[in-house]
Amino acid sequence: MFKNKLNILLAEDDLNLGLLLQDHLESEAYVVSLCKDGEQALKTFQTQSFDLCLLDVMLPKLDGFSIAKEIRLKNKNIPLIFITARSLKEDKLKGYDLGADDYISKPFDVEELLWKIKALLRRLPQQEYIETKALIQLGKYCFDPGNQCLSINAQSKRITEKESELLKFLYTHRNTLVKREDLLKEVWGLNDYFLGRSLDVFITKIRKYLKEDPSLSIENVFGVGFIFNVPSN
Repeated sequence: MFKNKLNILLAEDDLNLGLLLQDHLESEAYVVSLCKDGEQALKTFQTQSFDLCLLDVMLPKLDGFSIAKEIRLKNKNIPLIFITARSLKEDKLKGYDLGADDYISKPFDVEELLWKIKALLRRLPQQEYIETKALIQLGKYCFDPGNQCLSINAQSKRITEKESELLKFLYTHRNTLVKREDLLKEVWGLNDYFLGRSLDVFITKIRKYLKEDPSLSIENVFGVGFIFNVPSN
C-alpha cells in the first residue's frame, strides 16, 4: 500500500526552536504545520487534518492546555505531547487530565522527542492507520483519502475535502449505524440544524459518486443517522 506522510501540528512561540523542530521532523518525512501562538494553532487544527499535536504549554493568546481542551472536544484519540519549560507536578497532572499522552521538558534532546513521537504513533491501531492514510478498496472503487480521489475503471474523480472526510468517517464505521450528530461533530466540528441540511446534501453527492457499484449503499435510518453498507472484501 502507498502511505501518505503523517501530519503534525507544532505550536511553539520560540521561533528558533520551532524552526529547529520543524526541520528535524520534516527530515523524518513528517509534514509539519508550525504555529507561533495558540489562536493560530487552534484555527489550524480546526481547518486541517493531523495525526499528532505538539503543544507548548506557555503560548501567547491561548495556552497549550486550552488548545488541548478544544482538540479533545473534536478528537478524543489524536496523540498529544506537551512541550514545557516548567516541570511542576500540578502542570503535568493538569495536562494528563486533559488527555495528554506525554510531556517533554525544555531543554530537551530532539532525538528524545523523535522517539516519543514514533512510540506514540506505533500505538495507533493499525486498522485505523490503514483506513485513514492509505488507499481504501470500496467495492469496485479505490478511495485515496489523502488526495481526495475516487477511482473506478481507470477513471478518477477529485472530491472536496469535506466529502473526503465524510466518506472516510463512514468507511471507518462501515456496516454500523452512525448518528447524525457524530458525523456533524467529526466533519464540521459542531451539531447544528443548518449544517444538518448540508450533511444531507453531501450524503446525496456521495451516493451519486458511488452509483457505479450497486453493492455499496448509504442507508438512511430516519431521525437517527446512516449506515454505510460495504461488502466484505
